[in-house]
Amino acid sequence: MAKTKTLYVCQECGSQRPRWEGRCHDCGAWNSLVEEKIAKASKAPGRGWTIGGEPEGGQALQSFKLDQQLSEPSVDRMGTSFGELDRVLGGGLVPGSYTLLGGDPGIGKSTLLLQMAGGLAQQGHSILYVSGEESVAQTALRARRLGIHSQQVEIASESRMENILALANAKRPAVLVVDSIQTVYLSDIQSAPGSVSQVRECAAHLMGLAKGSNLAVLIIGHVTKEGNIAGPKVLEHMVDTVLSFEGDANHQFRLLRALKNRFGATNELGVFQMANQGMEEVANPSELFLEERGSDLIGSSVFCAMEGSRPLLCEVQALTSYSPMAMPRRTAIGFDVARVHLLVAVLDKHLDLKLHQNDVFVNVVGGLRLTEPAADLAVAASLLSTAGQQELDPRTCFFGEIGLTGEVRAANFSEERVREALKLGFTRCVLPESNRKHVKHFVDKNQAQFLFIRSVKELERALGAKRPRVKSPKAPEASV
Repeated sequence: MAKTKTLYVCQECGSQRPRWEGRCHDCGAWNSLVEEKIAKASKAPGRGWTIGGEPEGGQALQSFKLDQQLSEPSVDRMGTSFGELDRVLGGGLVPGSYTLLGGDPGIGKSTLLLQMAGGLAQQGHSILYVSGEESVAQTALRARRLGIHSQQVEIASESRMENILALANAKRPAVLVVDSIQTVYLSDIQSAPGSVSQVRECAAHLMGLAKGSNLAVLIIGHVTKEGNIAGPKVLEHMVDTVLSFEGDANHQFRLLRALKNRFGATNELGVFQMANQGMEEVANPSELFLEERGSDLIGSSVFCAMEGSRPLLCEVQALTSYSPMAMPRRTAIGFDVARVHLLVAVLDKHLDLKLHQNDVFVNVVGGLRLTEPAADLAVAASLLSTAGQQELDPRTCFFGEIGLTGEVRAANFSEERVREALKLGFTRCVLPESNRKHVKHFVDKNQAQFLFIRSVKELERALGAKRPRVKSPKAPEASV
C-alpha cells in the first residue's frame, strides 16, 4: 500500500512545512498553511518528458547540435481565425506550446477558447475541449449559441487527470483545452482540487503531454481577489505563454494581454467586444475608444499609448476642484496615483498653479491602464486645461515624459505614435524636442503641425492656458 505523508503547504507560494505555522516564513502570508495528505504512488504517469520516450537499459539521452536544429524548417503556426488573438500569441498557436489563460469570473475565458476552437476547426485542426466545470450538455449548448457545429471539435466532461491524459493519448488532437486547471486532480494526491499540490502536479503532467506529443495545450486558470492567477507561481514559470483577460463590468470591452510569451512579444494587447454571438474582435480600437468623446474638451486630451507593438489612441481626462481640506484628494483610474502626485508637484513648482489646494482626479476612458511614463504630457495638458478652464484642440495628440526639473523627455516609438495619430485624422502633435529627429520625414512632408517642447513652461505657452483663479477661504467675521 502507498504510504501517506501529511504536510502543511502554503497556498500563496507553495512552500511546505512539517507542522502548522501561523505565518509563512517564505512569503510572509498569514494563515495560508493548509494540511495536505500526499501519498507516494507506486505507479503514476511520468511528469517529465523526453524526445522518443524514456531511455532503456541505462542508455544516455540524445543531444542535438544547434546548427542542425537551426537548419530545420520553421514550424507553421495554427491560425485561430481571430486576428486579435493571433496578434497576442505572436502570429498564431504553436504546436507543442503550453498556454495559460487567466481572468475574472464571467469575463469570457471559456467563451473565447470555445470560439478559438471553432476557428481552428475551420482550418482543419482537431480540438479536444475538456471541461471540469460543466457537463457535456452545457458545453454543447454554449457551442450551439456561439454557432460552432464542426465535427473537428470534440467535447468531454472530466476532472480526473489520469482520464484526461488517457483520452488525449487516444484521440491525438492538435489542440487540447482544459477548463480549468483548478478543477482537475490526480488521484494519487489526497489534497482537494485547486490546492497548491494538485495544481502543480496536474500542470506538470500536462506540460509533459504538450512537449512529448507536440500537442498544443491551453489551460484556464482562476484568479484571486487581488487579480493574480491562483495557485503557485511555478505555474506561470512552467507554461510558455501567460494571457490575461481583463475587463470591467461597466464596459463592453475585453482586453487580452500577453504577460509572458516565449514565441512572441510580451505586453501585446488584443481588444474584444462582448456581443450576443460571443466575443467579437475590434479591428480599430483607437477609433472605438474615441468615438464617444464629448464636445466640451476642457480637461480632455488624447494620448497615443504603445501596447506591445501596437499604437493605441485613448482619451485622458482630468478634473481639479478647490478643496478646503488640509490634505486634498488625489484619485486616478487607469493611471498611477504616484505619478499624479509627481505631476502636480512639478506643475506647482514651475508654473505656480496652486494645485496643492485642489482635489485632482485623473481618468483614462475605456478601462485602459497606462503604465508608461510617456503619458505624463497628456495628463499635464489635461490638468492645465481644467485648471485654467481652457479648451484643448480636439485634433491634438500628446506624448512625452516629464521630469522633476520640468523638462520634457523623449518617448519611445515616436514614429509609430505619430503615424497612428495621422491615420485617424489628427492634425497637431505636441511632443518632446528630443523626438524631432525621429519624426523628421513627417515634418518635411507637412502632414501635420508639430510642436516640439523642452519644458512644461513651453507646454503652457503652446496651449495658451489661462492662469487659474484659486478660491481663497473666507476670513471669520469679528464678533461684536
